[in-house]
Amino acid sequence: MVQRTAAQAGGAAMTAWLLAKVNGGLVRVFLLLVGLFWLVPTIGLLLSSLRSPTDMSASGWWEVFTQPSQLTWENYRNLLENGDITGSLVNTVLITVPATVLVVAIGSLAGYAFAWMEFPGRDWWFLGVVGLLVVPVQVALIPIAELFGKLGLFGSILGVILFHVGFGLPFAVFLLRNFFAEIPRELLEAARLDGAGELRLFARVVLPLGGPAIASLAIFQFLWVWNDMLVALVFTDADSQPITVALQTQVRQFGNNIDVLAPGAFISMVIPLAVFFVFQRQFVTGVMAGAVK
Repeated sequence: MVQRTAAQAGGAAMTAWLLAKVNGGLVRVFLLLVGLFWLVPTIGLLLSSLRSPTDMSASGWWEVFTQPSQLTWENYRNLLENGDITGSLVNTVLITVPATVLVVAIGSLAGYAFAWMEFPGRDWWFLGVVGLLVVPVQVALIPIAELFGKLGLFGSILGVILFHVGFGLPFAVFLLRNFFAEIPRELLEAARLDGAGELRLFARVVLPLGGPAIASLAIFQFLWVWNDMLVALVFTDADSQPITVALQTQVRQFGNNIDVLAPGAFISMVIPLAVFFVFQRQFVTGVMAGAVK
């Protein structure tokens, strides 16, 4: 009887182990298929950008798998010779990088102040910041356009940066304040007992522990600003327009410049994807470091 029970237990354990392996393998296969399906538009756009306009008009991008001779770098050479696209790409970087850095820097300082510093009306000020989260961008377009016109900022890169910073800060302060508030008070008190001031405490203790939240905020802000078209359409002109507006302008002449439009669209898409994956690694590193600490 004992041997039979042991054999049954061993068989049940083996069955459970096999089911776990099979289920785990099926999950991995399913996730792999989902990932490949998600990448299909990106792969299609990449292959389209490497085909001539004649080939793109005659057949779909999947034809390159049977006719690899269609692939060429001529479209990217044409793109580099198109001053509108290259200039708009530079404008996009000049808009996105400062708007992201300023929101992260100011949001981090404000989040720390709301979380751990005492000053009159702190909670009411924070409620005001939370209230700004519900203000839609469309409501502020006309008033801020009039204000920028009076200040001479309308149509400039600086005006677009200020707009994105203003609308990005409420979410940044809200996110970072809630994250910083979870830091153990004992850790901050110990640093203060060692003689650390507020700025040193913020730089040496709060910022390293806030790496995950800061990385997440940088991802959100960068993607939002890079992919923005509404604000850019309103506040930029021909000299300051970003890549999204330049591509929208090129679409109007789609039949004549598809060889420029396809590589431009791919570059516009692949840069935020690359930034996302780079910051994703930093995000995971920050989570693991915070867990160890």
